Amino acid sequence: MKFNSLIPELSVSNIEISKEFYIKIGFHIVYERKEDRFVFLQFEENQIMLEEINDHWNTGVLEYPFGRGVNFSMTVSDVEKLYTDLKEKKVPFYLPLECHEYKVDNTVYKDFEFLLQDPDGYLLRFNN
Repeated sequence: MKFNSLIPELSVSNIEISKEFYIKIGFHIVYERKEDRFVFLQFEENQIMLEEINDHWNTGVLEYPFGRGVNFSMTVSDVEKLYTDLKEKKVPFYLPLECHEYKVDNTVYKDFEFLLQDPDGYLLRFNN
């Protein structure tokens, strides 16, 4: 197994609810430690760890929505297909699929992206 250089680990209020959500949107379990209420998930090349709140890593009080001020941008192979699949599963979207243009130096990049909010309020941005 190859671990990415950066893998966010999110504190969640209920590991079972969060695990069910992430599996529903396309992640699969790479491994889990049930005794620690921990799971390592992957979707294509995107990796994420979830651990039920245990007061080991908290730097302050966690209040919904968790992760204020951050969104997790994940590149996927077919963002439009993923969007359609999730729409059919009736997954609620934080922001629908849109095309945004980003200028980098003298080049303009078009990025199709949509956002979801997980059960604890973390923002997940899927893009091409």
